[in-house]
Amino acid sequence: MKRVALLGMPNTGKSTFFNRLTGASAKVGNWPGITVDLLSANVLLGSGMVEIVDLPGIYNLHGFAEDERVARTFLEENPVDLLLVVTNATQLDRQLALALQLQELGQPMLLILNMIDEARRLGIKIDEQALVDDLGVPVVSVSAKHGFGMDNAQSAIIEALGKAHPARKAQLEKVFHEDDALASRLEQVFHDAVQVPLTATDRLTDRIDRVLLHPWLGLPLFFLAMLLMFEAVYTLGAPLQDGVAWVLEAIKTDAVEPAISGWNPVLQSFILDGVFDGIGTVLSFLPIIILFFLFIAIVEDSGYMSRAAFLMDAFMSRLGLDGRAFVMQLMGFGCNVPALMGTRVMRSRGLRLLTMMIIPFSLCSARLQVFVFFTTAIFSAWAAPLVLFSLYLASFLAAFLTALIYRKRLPNAEPLLLELPPYRFPTIKQMWLRGWREVAHFVREATGFILLGVILVWALTHSPFDVPPASPDTLAGQLASLFAPVFAPLGIDHLMTIALLFGFVAKEVVLGAMAVIYGAGDTDLAGIVSGRTDWVQAYSFMLFVLIYTPCLSTVAVLKQESKSWRFTGLAVGWPLLLAWMVSFTFYQGARWLGF
Repeated sequence: MKRVALLGMPNTGKSTFFNRLTGASAKVGNWPGITVDLLSANVLLGSGMVEIVDLPGIYNLHGFAEDERVARTFLEENPVDLLLVVTNATQLDRQLALALQLQELGQPMLLILNMIDEARRLGIKIDEQALVDDLGVPVVSVSAKHGFGMDNAQSAIIEALGKAHPARKAQLEKVFHEDDALASRLEQVFHDAVQVPLTATDRLTDRIDRVLLHPWLGLPLFFLAMLLMFEAVYTLGAPLQDGVAWVLEAIKTDAVEPAISGWNPVLQSFILDGVFDGIGTVLSFLPIIILFFLFIAIVEDSGYMSRAAFLMDAFMSRLGLDGRAFVMQLMGFGCNVPALMGTRVMRSRGLRLLTMMIIPFSLCSARLQVFVFFTTAIFSAWAAPLVLFSLYLASFLAAFLTALIYRKRLPNAEPLLLELPPYRFPTIKQMWLRGWREVAHFVREATGFILLGVILVWALTHSPFDVPPASPDTLAGQLASLFAPVFAPLGIDHLMTIALLFGFVAKEVVLGAMAVIYGAGDTDLAGIVSGRTDWVQAYSFMLFVLIYTPCLSTVAVLKQESKSWRFTGLAVGWPLLLAWMVSFTFYQGARWLGF
């Protein structure tokens, strides 16, 4: 099978092109550094299958960042039939430099001029034939976002592969010569093929940025936008959540219970109170998670995330970080794992490690469904979004405090180079793919943990079988009693302690574990928890879940990316200590004030 390597600078729409070409759903975002790992897909082109490999975005082959090293290593160690170079048609004065550098490898190459619709809107004229003549490679104009020109791109790929010589590995030492020659050639090619008007700027973007990047209004507007997003998620998601809970309850009552009515009572309890209630409670919150990621897709793909990084850079620099660290935190809203891998774009090891320390405080999707449950069960409809928003603020405060404490141990001298792309509203398909991808990732990665977790929780809360479930005499009760001196000062009772202990494995298990512990589905569980827990206890519990030790998969990536057991131990132990101190301070302070 022939192999095509997809390359390009960050923010060229490379991953969007990859999705269009293959039908896959690579991570897509309108800011640099989003593709941090190798993504591949097999697609039928012409009469044969072709492997398309999406490499990390790189600025050149000389760089020392992790993402650039990944791309170089792939080209050196893997035979490639065709280099598919994606460029941003609005920035060819810079984008062609990488294409010229890659051309020196002597590999068959096809140049893709992406975002051609934006270039034409700005009045930029590109003479494709002049590019072909100067570069000696095929050139195709496309708009991957809207699908324009994709048929031509596929035809060009098929034709180029038909002419390509046998696949071979790249010899990168060929490109390490005087850069002045490439710069001179770039200037000549650009002069021959591209005409840029004197006012080739996006006026709408400029007008919006005057408001959103205002030195005083910028950050308040950003956090206001986040608050409005939470309000929308709750307003639209609550009816959907109730609908899913109703369907699950109907399935349990009308189908599952009659089917197992003659089974052994212990086995019935295992199926109903363990597996069904545990997994069903988690699934009932998927509509809200989908909506959350649909809105996040709009914020990310529109280009607003880059603005957030720009706005936060001055503040983050005082903490030993830069604006990219703030973007990685926002990226961690979906899952901490890809956000940690995204730090590969940082060259300074100190900056990268410090950013990796703060990312696990991001309120990921696994924690989100726990907080949505508690805010819905304990707080009023108008207060719930504000409570959730306060937890997001608390996650940032925990991260900022951590950076402030450890910045001198992990110094950074790398300047921030950040590109602010024009505002682009994502298509409906892009938003849907993003929401579906995140939820599919959550379900795929969490299913095993959730199933194993609820089974173990059921076993601990029902053993031995001759005592009441979840009582102090069960194995779970004895385990909770052991930790009672630690969690009692936080207002966390022995039953919630059991759920927290399983949360050390995966935060996805916490809510399912509670459903098993209390022997109730989503609807009944809310009533039981609200009857046993006041708002101070609930908020203390949520603070602890927000801050304490990240899940095992995150810990594994911390070790993989840092290559240090010492750093990994610090990244695990510090959040646990901080979570206890924050929850203790809040709970004891609230009680002292009479709440």
